[in-house]
Order: sequence, then C-alpha cells, then structure tokens
Amino acid sequence: MPQLSMAALVALARSGSLISFPTDTVPALAVLPDHASNIYQAKQRSAEKPLILMAASPAELWPFVQGSPADLRCWQTLAQQFWPGALTLVLPASPAVPLAVHPHTPDTIGIRVPDQILAQAILQQTGPLATTSINRSGQSALTQPDLIEAHFPQVFTLDHGHWPPPGPGLPSTVIAWNGQPNSPSPWDLLRPGHISLEQIFS
Repeated sequence: MPQLSMAALVALARSGSLISFPTDTVPALAVLPDHASNIYQAKQRSAEKPLILMAASPAELWPFVQGSPADLRCWQTLAQQFWPGALTLVLPASPAVPLAVHPHTPDTIGIRVPDQILAQAILQQTGPLATTSINRSGQSALTQPDLIEAHFPQVFTLDHGHWPPPGPGLPSTVIAWNGQPNSPSPWDLLRPGHISLEQIFS
C-alpha cells in the first residue's frame, strides 16, 4: 500500500480499513472494533486469542468494562499510575464490546492507553480501536514499516518519515483481574512485558 499522511490514514481507519502505527511497545495492527474479524483473517490468528482495545484516554475505555464501584476505583488507580504506558489490563467486559473483538472470551477485555505521540494522535481521531501486534500468528512482531508493507500489503501505514526508530520490541505487560477476595493478589500475570511486576505492585 502507498505511504499515507496522518489525515488519510485516519480517514481509512474510520472507514473500517486495517491500519498499522507505532506504539510505545511494538507496532499495532488496528481496526474499528466492529471490524475486528479482519485482524484475525490478516494475521491468520486463532479466534481463541482475544484482541485488546486501545484508546487515547482512559475515559474512552471505561465504558467497555464493568464492575463494582470499588473495583472501578482499583482499576482507575492503577491506570492513573501506568497510563499512558505499556500495561494492559484484562477486565470484565461490558456489553459495549463487540463480540468480534473477543469471540471466545466474551466475559473479559484487555484495554490500554499507549505512551506514544503518533499513536495517541491517531486514536484521538478514530476513537478506540481493536489492536494487536502486527505479525503472522506465531511469528515475531514486525517493527519497521517497510517490513509491515511487505508482509501485509492490505494494511495501510503512515509515511515512513513519521515512524520513530524501532524500540526494544518488548510487548506490554498483561495482567488480569481475578476479583477473588481471598486471593493473595486480585491480579494474575498473563504476560510479562515492558513493565515488571515489581514496578506495578511495589
């Protein structure tokens, strides 16, 4: 696909096209939540592996989760500490989450606000997007736009001049809310990543 300006990329994202952009971890493959099935097809990804919702601000993500007032306060406290940043929270999903985003795990949804200027600029204009790393399922994440274009010609990307140098290539840390009152921690580690557990729970 041709390299695009920010305005052109946002317009295509709003129309339901697959796009890719840099984040503070690895580049994202993204689409409007209602079109999330296109990500599974492009990546040859099992529908048993859910996507996450990424947005420019926490306020845009809270409608997609549900819990008690005490639960919400706990989640918001953690978000205030680590968002924007490389921490994905897997929380109980509200009915607002399209089934296409998590076809085999409809009770939960991962959410994150990235700490990257370009990503936030795009998300501010598109609203929340269903996202994942851009790679074929089971392969390493692609980190450079020329490789993304070569492997995913159907995906639209920004002009190369907009892309920052590749980062360390670490994914976000993923923790899931278990809500068990007698558990040593209300969170379970699903994937280690850029932020350590010591940073989160110190």
